[in-house]
Amino acid sequence: MAGKKIPIGSDHAGFELKEILKSELEALGFEPDDVGAHSPESVDYPDFAKAVAAQVANGNADRGILMCGTGLGMSYTANRFPGIRAALVWTPEIAELSRRHNDSNILILPARFIEPQQGINILQRWIDAPFDGGRHQRRVTKIESDS
Repeated sequence: MAGKKIPIGSDHAGFELKEILKSELEALGFEPDDVGAHSPESVDYPDFAKAVAAQVANGNADRGILMCGTGLGMSYTANRFPGIRAALVWTPEIAELSRRHNDSNILILPARFIEPQQGINILQRWIDAPFDGGRHQRRVTKIESDS
């Protein structure tokens, strides 16, 4: 996945962590597409969740990253898009399992509840983990189906 664009967004509560993770993405060889927020001034999280989720849903990016205070608002918004599997993650282990078992395509972090280094560790684990497929593919397929 190196060299690929990854849209990244946050509200005001996630702004500082977003800036840290943008640098980490660049160090890993990715091209972060910062959709905002562009300061710690109060903003509305759905604007940024929609901007990232739309890029992933329409195929302009394979994966995206979002953060807000709890991660809940970003998760509610992003998961409304078809084909989005946005995972609210707070440990590296959950990040890996969200990829391996659920093929998560948007990482969501609760910025007020994790330290910056923990956010970096989560990001790295999520980026590195492949989707296991197999029995997990059957389950992921059922998410979008009517049966």
